[in-house]
Parts: sequence; C-alpha cells; structure tokens
Amino acid sequence: MTARTVEIVGGGLAGLSLGLGLARAGVPVRINEADGYPRHRVCGEFIAGLGAATIARLGLASILADATRLSEVVWVRGGTALKRLRLPEPALAVSRYRLDARLAEAFVRAGGELATNRRISDAAGAEGVEGRVWTTGRARSPSPWLGLKLHVRGLALATDLEVHLGDGAYAGLSAVEDGWINVCGLFRRRPGLAAGRETVLLGYLRAAGMGALAERIAAAEIRRDSCCAVAGLGYGRAGGGRGPRPALGDAARLIPPFTGNGMAMAFQSAELALAPLRGWSEGRLAWAEAVAAMAAARRRTFRRRLAWADLLHPWLYSGVGQRGLVAAARLGAVPLRRLYLATH
Repeated sequence: MTARTVEIVGGGLAGLSLGLGLARAGVPVRINEADGYPRHRVCGEFIAGLGAATIARLGLASILADATRLSEVVWVRGGTALKRLRLPEPALAVSRYRLDARLAEAFVRAGGELATNRRISDAAGAEGVEGRVWTTGRARSPSPWLGLKLHVRGLALATDLEVHLGDGAYAGLSAVEDGWINVCGLFRRRPGLAAGRETVLLGYLRAAGMGALAERIAAAEIRRDSCCAVAGLGYGRAGGGRGPRPALGDAARLIPPFTGNGMAMAFQSAELALAPLRGWSEGRLAWAEAVAAMAAARRRTFRRRLAWADLLHPWLYSGVGQRGLVAAARLGAVPLRRLYLATH
C-alpha cells in the first residue's frame, strides 16, 4: 500500500517539527504556511522543559546546538528583585526568526513539501479532511490580552532571564543570538494608549508601572523589524484537538507565557503525534483512531501543567496576588522551584 500524505496547516514550531519528524520517518508530508520565512513573532524565545528524548525523536539537536543556555531567572517588581531561581535544567534561547527558518530548511532537506504564503480555509468542511492536521497557532478569540515583543542590543541583564511584574502585566528579557536581547510582554489592553511601532511596548511598560525597565530599553539599540504585536490571546480551555479538527501546539491549547513552556509544548505535541500519524499514513490506523490517539496523548501529557498554569496566571496580574508574592518572597516562602516543576 502506498503511504498516504499527511497535510499540515501552519508552519510554526509544532507544524515544522512534526513535518520534520514525519519526513525523516519516510512519511509523505506537506506543510501549508500562510506567511514566509524568516519572520519575527511575539514569543518569549526560550525553551524550558524540553527533554533530550524529544530533541532526538524530532531531529532537533543540530538545529538547537548553538542556542544560548539560560540557567537562572530573577523575578522583579517595582524595580526590586524578589527572588532568584536556579533552573532545574538550562533553558534554550533562540529567536523565532532563526529557529523557524532553520526548521523550514531542515524539513525541505528531509524531503518534505513546503508551500509558503498559502492560506488554507478553516471554513466548515475543511476541518475534517482526513490526513489534515492544524498547527495554526493560537485560537483567535475576544480577549483583554495584548502580546508585544522587540529585540534590543546594548542592554545589560541582571541574570540570564529577567521576569518583571507590573499592573496587569508582566515582561520577560533574555539573550538570544548575536548580542540581541528579546523583550516580550503580556499586557491587559489599555484603550486609548496609542504609540508607534517602536514605542508601543515602552508605553505599555510605563502604564503598568515598569518605567525603570522602559528607560533601560529606550537607552538601548532597538531592532526595528523585530517590533511586533499580537491580540486575541485566549487562555481559556480550547477544544484540545478533539472532534473533526485535530490540532497541535497553541492551536490546541495556549499555556500562559509566564511558564516559559509554550515552545517546549509545541515540540512535545508534535512528538506525541508522530506515531498516530505514521500509523494512519501506513494504513494501520483509521483516521478517527489516529485523531483520538493524539488527543488522548495530549491530555495525559499536558493536563497537570495546564491546570497549575491556569491557577497561577490570574495572580500575576492581580495587585493582591503580586503583593502577596512580594511578602512571601521577603519571608523566603515562595516555592518557585516547585511551581516551575508543576508547570513544565
């Protein structure tokens, strides 16, 4: 029997790594991406909690070999360091500009078919096509959240990764490559707060009470083409890939970004889908069986960390929650290591 082709809609981390893993296993695979490469995307740009086994199964070792290693994080509020945490294992930092392009190149070299600037409709009837998997990123929905990102150079970090808490906001800073620092924040939208492409993030930082951080960034070199924004970020429960639309990565479920686990989850969801999709391609599984197997594997793997992230996320935006965090940190009572392990 001729192997059937797996069609992936969306060429982000989940789609590209899934396609790469399938192509290297000899499965015919085609990726349809609505944009092109390279491109900047709103993303924390560090991978925390990705195991060596996943890296090996997806063939990511050479792609991530020169990623910056991040070993320590400091939490900051009002310009005051609350707590430093040594990560259980180093996180890997690399810009999406570089990472997506490398994955796309590796996928094509492995024999995959990549169609860029090609958008597939998600209208009724398009979702349930056999062999079609959706990795189109976050599910768009009405949301109070706004994600903002830019790269700067010439800014000294207090440690490998800084996480700043503000009024209805938090922002992370970490080194990527070529001396650039990724600055990425999640903010409650503020109607009427208008700013230009390079200054909107600074405006939101100041409005959230993070003026000192805004001044550090303003004094550095800003990479203009890296400035980007994303709205419609829904952190509620999604379909999880059940039913006629098998979805992976953020398309199935978006984890709050304070965890730093979103990129790892994209890769892990791709790994979980390899065996069911290969089974369908080779005729050993019906499509419904493959879809059910992927959904069950995701629920088993991600349920606990998503529950903890959902519980903690509102506290990082609440004045009461942040004041409680400050008080607990001063008493040495913040179990950040345990919370890290619970959300990864």
